[in-house]
Parts: sequence; C-alpha cells; structure tokens
Amino acid sequence: MKRYIARRLLQAIPTVFLASIVIFLMIYLIPGDPASVILGQNATPAQIEATQREMGLDKSLPEQYVIWLGRIVRGNLGESFINGFPVAELLQRRLAATLQLTIAALAIATCLALVLSIVSVIYRGRFIDRLIGAWLGLSYAVPTFWLGVLLIILLSTQLDLLPPTGYESIVQHPGEAWRYLLMPALTLGIYASSVLARFLRSSLFDVIGQDFIRTAQAKGLRERQVLFRHAMKNALIPVVTVLGVQFGTLLGGAVVTEAVFDWPGVGQMLLYAIRVRDYTVVQGTVMFLVVAFVVINLLTDLAYGVIDPRIRYD
Repeated sequence: MKRYIARRLLQAIPTVFLASIVIFLMIYLIPGDPASVILGQNATPAQIEATQREMGLDKSLPEQYVIWLGRIVRGNLGESFINGFPVAELLQRRLAATLQLTIAALAIATCLALVLSIVSVIYRGRFIDRLIGAWLGLSYAVPTFWLGVLLIILLSTQLDLLPPTGYESIVQHPGEAWRYLLMPALTLGIYASSVLARFLRSSLFDVIGQDFIRTAQAKGLRERQVLFRHAMKNALIPVVTVLGVQFGTLLGGAVVTEAVFDWPGVGQMLLYAIRVRDYTVVQGTVMFLVVAFVVINLLTDLAYGVIDPRIRYD
C-alpha cells in the first residue's frame, strides 16, 4: 500500500507541474494590467510602473513563473493584489461554505441516484424505466444556472418556501442553515445525480446478468435480497470512481451556482477575483482546486480496497 501511494504521488507531480504552467500562462494572457486596475484610470505612467515593479510584474514571464512556483511549493499562495490578504487565508474563510454545499449536493445526488437506479432495475424495460432514462438525460442537459433560477422562481418567488439567497453555517445554526442550503444543493445535486445514476444503473444491469446472481436466484432468494445483498455491492465498485470525480467536480465547479444563490464560497471569490483581475487570487485558488482534485482521485483509488477486498495494490 505504501509503495502504491508513493508511486501515485510521484505520478501526480508531472500533472500538477503541467497544470501550474497552464494556470500561470492563461492568467497572464488575459488582457489588462492589474496595476492599472488597482490604481484606477487617473494613475500616471510613473505610478503604474512603480506598482508593477512592486508586484514583480516588471520581470519576464519565466522569472515570474519561477518565483510564483517557488512560493507554491512552500505552501505560500501569495497575497491579493486588491486587499493584500494572503490567498490561503481567503481560501480558509470561504472553503467551509463550499464544502458545506458540496457535501450536501453529493448526498442529494447519491440518494437520488440510488433510488432511480434501483427503481429502474426493478422495472427494467417498462414505462417507468424509460421515464427514468428520459429524466436522467434531461437533468444532465439542463444548465445548472438555469435550473437554479427556476428553483428560485418556484420555491422562493411563487411558493415562498425558501429564501432565494443567504448563508448560515450548518455547524453554528443547523436549524436555519438547511433553508439556505437546500436550493443550491438541489441545483448541483440533480445534475450530479444524473451522472451517478447512469453509471450505477448500467453497472447494476451488468451485474444482474452474471452467473453468481443467477445462482442466488436459483437458491430461492427473494429479488430484493439478490438486489441489495449481492448485486448492489458489486455494482458500486466502478461507481466509486464517478463519486470521487463528482466530489472534485462539485468542489471546483460550483462557481456559477454560488453566483446564482450569492453563496459565499470559493467559487464566488474566484469570480470576483477574475472580474477585478486579481491574478494572485485566481492563480492560487485554481492551483488549490487542482491539487485537491488530484488528492481526491488518489483517495478514490484507495477506497477500492475497502469496497472490494480482492483488489490489491502491488
């Protein structure tokens, strides 16, 4: 196991390194000068030049990249050009809200995927199965921002059941937090459930056709016992990968949903940083999300051994 983890970490280094180059270059290819943004339209060329020198923007791109990468390796994500706060501190403030939303969305997605997949298997080939297939295709195709707006119109404007925006910590105010959390979590969860349910549904269909399932049925076990005791555990093995990828995707991909619901998470901070051209915050945040995604994939691979003891990490 230790050798496997060490090998995977070594494999992750080139991935993270290449990602850092892409992140750095993409940010600096964006038109605009952060020094001009900070100083405003009335700044003189001398003031802009002095600010660029203070920020290190007067150096060549390779020099700037080496300096930036050196800070990243030491765990220093830099400081915001706009307010001077460390990027790590800004991330720490916002990460709790994003994790709260991501975990809630993944819980909703998992529950929906399990229910839809099981019902689809039980009524395989019937009208309900075809209806579920159509729903999965529709929920996958609908943009999350449009779904979020529809939920606000329906649940907030029309029915007045939930507040359209706002945030409460689920740790400090659990009774009130769910009212603000439900709509954005549903928005992300419905989309993620379509991906999870497709894989779980397909995996269940494959497992049900195997010999050990037919043997269990021949022994006289009830269909429910065969489905939950034998088929489900084996069908979950390939779904673990999708679950891990979806967690990483939701963690970094909730940008639009956080903007729609004014959710004070990492995505909203990233959008603001892009709008004001706060390059350090954008680079540090995207780099953090890339590393988090790599770590989540590693943990997903390790989870295989827990679900299926036959898997060995040699």
